Amino acid sequence: MQIAKVRGMVVSTHKEASLRGVKLLLLQFADAECSLLPEYEVAGDQVGAGLDEWVLVSRGSAARQLEGSEKRPIDAMVVAIIDTVTVDNCVAYSKKDQYR
Repeated sequence: MQIAKVRGMVVSTHKEASLRGVKLLLLQFADAECSLLPEYEVAGDQVGAGLDEWVLVSRGSAARQLEGSEKRPIDAMVVAIIDTVTVDNCVAYSKKDQYR
């Protein structure tokens, strides 16, 4: 899994039938210290993440192991919304501090 920040949404009126009803998000990946990297990816959303939230992303074949995704052409899926990331006993990210 990888840490990412939700930067936007992707809307498509025409898509593969198995993707109908799947919310698509534009994600920007982060390193272990929660510094944003210049890498972006579109991912399906299983958990209802919103703009500017930090999330965990499952990628590759693991993204298709999730319930309901087995037959979808998905390479990345948001599987959790992050509350806190701690590195070496220091808080690198905290959701509650984001809104202060």
